[in-house]
Amino acid sequence: MTIHPAAINLLPLAAAWASGLTFGWGYFAALRRWIARYGVRGRGPRSAAAALTRVAAAVVLFTVTAHWGALALLLSFLGFLLARALALRAARASP
Repeated sequence: MTIHPAAINLLPLAAAWASGLTFGWGYFAALRRWIARYGVRGRGPRSAAAALTRVAAAVVLFTVTAHWGALALLLSFLGFLLARALALRAARASP
């Protein structure tokens, strides 16, 4: 059994989408954790460092997927947005 050449081109795109979804899930889980801590501890340099770390990680992810092409970048971003929607749904469902 052979794999069609067009299917091989879909593998990096699926990987880009999955990486965006996985990264987004971790990103929004970390954001939720830090929001809970922010309410207890208040503002400070650790809060700013955590925010900058999350943003820098997102920049790295989207830069890497941009090197794979525009469609890979778009799919990675769509995976990230899907993770955001799932995180918002979970936040609304929990008390």
